[in-house]
Amino acid sequence: MTITMIVSQITILLISIVIHELAHAFTAYKLGDPTAKNLGRLTLNPIKHLDIIGSFILPASLAIINSPVMLGWAKPVPVDCRYFKNPVKDMAKVAIAGPLSNIILACIGILLFKLKLSTYIAVYQILYSFILINLILAIFNLHPIPPLDGSRIIKLWLSPKWQFTLDRIEPFGILIIFGLLYFNIFDISFNFIIKYCQIVLLNGI
Repeated sequence: MTITMIVSQITILLISIVIHELAHAFTAYKLGDPTAKNLGRLTLNPIKHLDIIGSFILPASLAIINSPVMLGWAKPVPVDCRYFKNPVKDMAKVAIAGPLSNIILACIGILLFKLKLSTYIAVYQILYSFILINLILAIFNLHPIPPLDGSRIIKLWLSPKWQFTLDRIEPFGILIIFGLLYFNIFDISFNFIIKYCQIVLLNGI
Protein backbone atom coordinates (compact mmCIF):
# COMPACT_ATOMS: atom_id res chain seq x y z
CA MET A 1 0.00 0.00 0.00
CA THR A 2 1.41 3.40 -0.99
CA ILE A 3 1.74 6.35 1.37
CA THR A 4 -0.93 8.16 -0.65
CA MET A 5 -3.41 5.29 -0.17
CA ILE A 6 -2.62 5.05 3.54
CA VAL A 7 -3.24 8.78 4.00
CA SER A 8 -6.46 8.63 1.97
CA GLN A 9 -7.77 5.61 3.90
CA ILE A 10 -7.02 7.14 7.30
CA THR A 11 -8.63 10.40 6.17
CA ILE A 12 -11.74 8.52 5.03
CA LEU A 13 -11.82 6.66 8.34
CA LEU A 14 -11.58 9.85 10.40
CA ILE A 15 -14.36 11.53 8.42
CA SER A 16 -16.56 8.44 8.74
CA ILE A 17 -16.14 7.98 12.50
CA VAL A 18 -16.79 11.69 13.12
CA ILE A 19 -20.07 11.43 11.18
CA HIS A 20 -20.83 8.20 13.08
CA GLU A 21 -20.52 9.96 16.44
CA LEU A 22 -22.35 13.05 15.22
CA ALA A 23 -25.27 10.77 14.27
CA HIS A 24 -25.35 9.48 17.86
CA ALA A 25 -25.25 13.02 19.26
CA PHE A 26 -27.93 14.34 16.91
CA THR A 27 -30.30 11.44 17.60
CA ALA A 28 -29.86 11.75 21.36
CA TYR A 29 -30.54 15.49 21.13
CA LYS A 30 -33.70 14.92 19.09
CA LEU A 31 -34.87 12.40 21.71
CA GLY A 32 -34.48 15.00 24.46
CA ASP A 33 -30.91 14.54 25.74
CA PRO A 34 -28.87 17.79 25.52
CA THR A 35 -25.72 16.27 27.05
CA ALA A 36 -23.72 15.90 23.83
CA LYS A 37 -24.78 19.36 22.63
CA ASN A 38 -23.81 20.96 25.93
CA LEU A 39 -20.37 19.32 25.72
CA GLY A 40 -19.78 20.53 22.17
CA ARG A 41 -20.17 17.11 20.55
CA LEU A 42 -23.01 18.12 18.22
CA THR A 43 -20.45 19.21 15.63
CA LEU A 44 -18.41 18.02 12.65
CA ASN A 45 -15.26 19.44 14.25
CA PRO A 46 -12.98 16.35 14.41
CA ILE A 47 -11.04 17.70 17.39
CA LYS A 48 -14.14 17.22 19.54
CA HIS A 49 -14.53 13.57 18.54
CA LEU A 50 -11.19 11.90 17.80
CA ASP A 51 -9.60 9.43 20.20
CA ILE A 52 -5.84 8.85 20.45
CA ILE A 53 -6.03 5.04 20.41
CA GLY A 54 -9.06 4.44 18.22
CA SER A 55 -8.53 7.27 15.74
CA PHE A 56 -4.75 7.28 15.37
CA ILE A 57 -2.79 4.42 16.96
CA LEU A 58 -5.04 1.57 15.76
CA PRO A 59 -5.44 2.84 12.15
CA ALA A 60 -1.71 3.56 11.89
CA SER A 61 -0.90 0.08 13.22
CA LEU A 62 -3.25 -1.53 10.70
CA ALA A 63 -1.64 0.49 7.90
CA ILE A 64 1.87 -0.53 8.99
CA ILE A 65 1.02 -4.25 8.88
CA ASN A 66 -0.73 -3.72 5.51
CA SER A 67 -4.08 -4.92 6.85
CA PRO A 68 -6.87 -5.26 4.26
CA VAL A 69 -9.16 -3.65 6.84
CA MET A 70 -8.99 -0.03 8.04
CA LEU A 71 -10.75 0.23 11.38
CA GLY A 72 -11.04 2.68 14.24
CA TRP A 73 -13.35 4.65 16.47
CA ALA A 74 -13.85 8.10 17.98
CA LYS A 75 -14.59 9.10 21.56
CA PRO A 76 -18.05 7.81 22.50
CA VAL A 77 -20.72 10.50 22.63
CA PRO A 78 -21.95 10.97 26.21
CA VAL A 79 -25.61 10.07 26.54
CA ASP A 80 -27.78 10.49 29.64
CA CYS A 81 -30.71 8.09 29.28
CA ARG A 82 -32.55 9.83 32.14
CA TYR A 83 -33.74 12.37 29.57
CA PHE A 84 -35.41 9.66 27.49
CA LYS A 85 -39.08 8.71 27.77
CA ASN A 86 -38.21 5.05 27.18
CA PRO A 87 -34.52 4.63 28.16
CA VAL A 88 -33.87 1.19 26.64
CA LYS A 89 -35.78 1.83 23.40
CA ASP A 90 -34.44 5.36 22.91
CA MET A 91 -30.89 4.26 23.73
CA ALA A 92 -31.22 1.64 20.99
CA LYS A 93 -32.31 4.38 18.57
CA VAL A 94 -29.24 6.43 19.48
CA ALA A 95 -27.05 3.35 19.03
CA ILE A 96 -28.40 2.36 15.61
CA ALA A 97 -27.92 5.91 14.31
CA GLY A 98 -24.15 5.46 14.17
CA PRO A 99 -23.98 2.32 12.00
CA LEU A 100 -26.91 3.63 9.94
CA SER A 101 -24.91 6.76 9.10
CA ASN A 102 -22.07 4.58 7.83
CA ILE A 103 -24.46 2.48 5.73
CA ILE A 104 -25.88 5.67 4.20
CA LEU A 105 -22.37 6.91 3.41
CA ALA A 106 -21.53 3.54 1.84
CA CYS A 107 -24.69 3.67 -0.30
CA ILE A 108 -23.73 7.14 -1.54
CA GLY A 109 -20.29 5.79 -2.37
CA ILE A 110 -21.76 2.79 -4.23
CA LEU A 111 -24.00 5.10 -6.27
CA LEU A 112 -21.07 7.34 -7.25
CA PHE A 113 -18.94 4.28 -8.03
CA LYS A 114 -21.58 2.74 -10.29
CA LEU A 115 -22.30 6.00 -12.12
CA LYS A 116 -18.73 5.88 -13.50
CA LEU A 117 -18.44 9.66 -13.68
CA SER A 118 -14.66 9.65 -13.90
CA THR A 119 -12.02 8.06 -16.12
CA TYR A 120 -9.34 8.23 -13.42
CA ILE A 121 -8.67 4.91 -11.67
CA ALA A 122 -7.55 6.78 -8.52
CA VAL A 123 -11.10 8.10 -8.08
CA TYR A 124 -12.46 4.55 -8.01
CA GLN A 125 -9.73 3.43 -5.61
CA ILE A 126 -10.76 6.18 -3.20
CA LEU A 127 -14.47 5.41 -3.62
CA TYR A 128 -13.80 1.70 -3.11
CA SER A 129 -11.97 2.48 0.14
CA PHE A 130 -14.77 4.84 1.19
CA ILE A 131 -17.41 2.15 0.68
CA LEU A 132 -15.38 -0.63 2.27
CA ILE A 133 -14.40 1.39 5.34
CA ASN A 134 -17.97 2.53 6.01
CA LEU A 135 -19.44 -0.96 5.61
CA ILE A 136 -16.79 -2.39 7.93
CA LEU A 137 -17.46 0.35 10.49
CA ALA A 138 -21.19 -0.41 10.36
CA ILE A 139 -20.78 -4.17 10.78
CA PHE A 140 -18.06 -3.82 13.42
CA ASN A 141 -20.20 -1.52 15.56
CA LEU A 142 -23.22 -3.82 15.27
CA HIS A 143 -21.44 -6.63 17.11
CA PRO A 144 -23.17 -7.07 20.51
CA ILE A 145 -20.04 -6.43 22.56
CA PRO A 146 -20.06 -3.52 25.04
CA PRO A 147 -19.43 -0.67 24.39
CA LEU A 148 -20.18 -1.24 20.69
CA ASP A 149 -23.56 -0.07 19.39
CA GLY A 150 -24.82 -3.61 18.95
CA SER A 151 -24.78 -4.10 22.72
CA ARG A 152 -27.21 -1.17 23.14
CA ILE A 153 -29.50 -2.42 20.39
CA ILE A 154 -29.66 -6.01 21.61
CA LYS A 155 -30.90 -4.83 25.02
CA LEU A 156 -34.31 -4.35 23.43
CA TRP A 157 -34.71 -8.14 23.47
CA LEU A 158 -32.87 -8.97 26.70
CA SER A 159 -34.24 -9.47 30.18
CA PRO A 160 -33.15 -6.96 32.88
CA LYS A 161 -30.75 -9.62 34.19
CA TRP A 162 -28.88 -9.86 30.88
CA GLN A 163 -28.98 -6.09 30.41
CA PHE A 164 -27.22 -5.80 33.76
CA THR A 165 -24.69 -8.44 32.70
CA LEU A 166 -23.80 -6.40 29.60
CA ASP A 167 -23.38 -3.29 31.76
CA ARG A 168 -20.96 -5.16 34.03
CA ILE A 169 -18.91 -6.36 31.05
CA GLU A 170 -18.60 -2.87 29.55
CA PRO A 171 -15.54 -1.69 31.57
CA PHE A 172 -13.61 -4.59 30.03
CA GLY A 173 -15.10 -4.18 26.57
CA ILE A 174 -12.10 -2.52 24.91
CA LEU A 175 -9.82 -5.33 26.11
CA ILE A 176 -12.27 -7.90 24.74
CA ILE A 177 -12.42 -6.09 21.39
CA PHE A 178 -8.63 -5.89 21.10
CA GLY A 179 -8.42 -9.59 21.97
CA LEU A 180 -10.94 -10.49 19.28
CA LEU A 181 -9.08 -8.32 16.76
CA TYR A 182 -5.77 -9.94 17.69
CA PHE A 183 -7.17 -13.43 17.17
CA ASN A 184 -8.93 -12.39 13.93
CA ILE A 185 -12.38 -13.29 15.27
CA PHE A 186 -13.97 -10.39 13.39
CA ASP A 187 -12.51 -11.63 10.10
CA ILE A 188 -15.62 -13.68 9.25
CA SER A 189 -17.77 -10.57 8.90
CA PHE A 190 -14.94 -8.42 7.54
CA ASN A 191 -14.05 -10.94 4.82
CA PHE A 192 -17.69 -11.10 3.73
CA ILE A 193 -17.71 -7.32 3.22
CA ILE A 194 -14.40 -7.38 1.35
CA LYS A 195 -15.64 -10.13 -0.99
CA TYR A 196 -18.92 -8.26 -1.52
CA CYS A 197 -17.06 -5.12 -2.53
CA GLN A 198 -14.73 -7.05 -4.82
CA ILE A 199 -17.53 -8.94 -6.59
CA VAL A 200 -20.22 -6.26 -6.79
CA LEU A 201 -18.11 -3.13 -7.25
CA LEU A 202 -15.11 -4.31 -9.22
CA ASN A 203 -17.14 -6.38 -11.68
CA GLY A 204 -16.72 -4.68 -15.00
CA ILE A 205 -14.21 -2.09 -13.78
